[in-house]
Amino acid sequence: MPTVRTNGIETYYERRGEGPPIVFVHGAVVDHGQWLPQAEALSDAYTTIVYDVRGHGRTGGSAIDRYSFDLFVEDLDALIDALELSAPVLCGLSLGGCIAQAYATTYPDRISGLVLADTFTPGDWRWPERLQWGVLGATIPLARAFGYQRIERAMVWGQERIRGDEASGDYEAIRRLRNTGPTMSTDEFAKVIRALRSVPEMRVDFTALSVPTLILYGEHEMGFVKRHAAKLASEIDDANVVEVPGGAHASNLDEPEFVTEELRRFLAERVFPGR
Repeated sequence: MPTVRTNGIETYYERRGEGPPIVFVHGAVVDHGQWLPQAEALSDAYTTIVYDVRGHGRTGGSAIDRYSFDLFVEDLDALIDALELSAPVLCGLSLGGCIAQAYATTYPDRISGLVLADTFTPGDWRWPERLQWGVLGATIPLARAFGYQRIERAMVWGQERIRGDEASGDYEAIRRLRNTGPTMSTDEFAKVIRALRSVPEMRVDFTALSVPTLILYGEHEMGFVKRHAAKLASEIDDANVVEVPGGAHASNLDEPEFVTEELRRFLAERVFPGR
């Protein structure tokens, strides 16, 4: 099982292929497998790295009481150093997209490209979204009582009743993914959810960011995520937005071939043209 010591923890990672490096950062309460369709496909021309964020998967938890995006950023920076990756492209989804934003604005000279998928950003959080984010906090005691898997399934069911079956995308892909890795502990779930709840107050400043950026969101994404995609595009100089037809919140799993081809086009035309 490949691990590397990063910022006080043993981080699980998988490395494929040869060429310019791409580091994929997964969403909350899943693991590195979320990005495997793209990491495997793109390894024909690139070095692809997937890893388990602190608290998740085979990296597992740590003794730290509270997680923050500053901590996740330093974990990622230590991973990039340990694997001797030169100016990787960062590709993050949901929570991973927030980590990627925080990294890119902390270390803008250490990356060559940025992909933000189905994610959100500070600012322009209206009361319905703030209410929804507040509900996230209520999942912690419920998860302690019933398990986070049951709570998530209940939330997915609620979304489908309100917004239609398309709202959950290919949720079975997420369930299959969970069956392949270790179960997250409730304490780690709580720490990750508390970090996620801090997104509206997270500090990011894109003024120093000059790398090409691709912003992806699913056709059936929540309205505020679509609005935040436009906000990100307005704040990042060299950004392009693509809607994923048929996709929901995990658009890379809902429509893997479409997302893979968009990534391949982005890398070939905007990050590494003429390679």
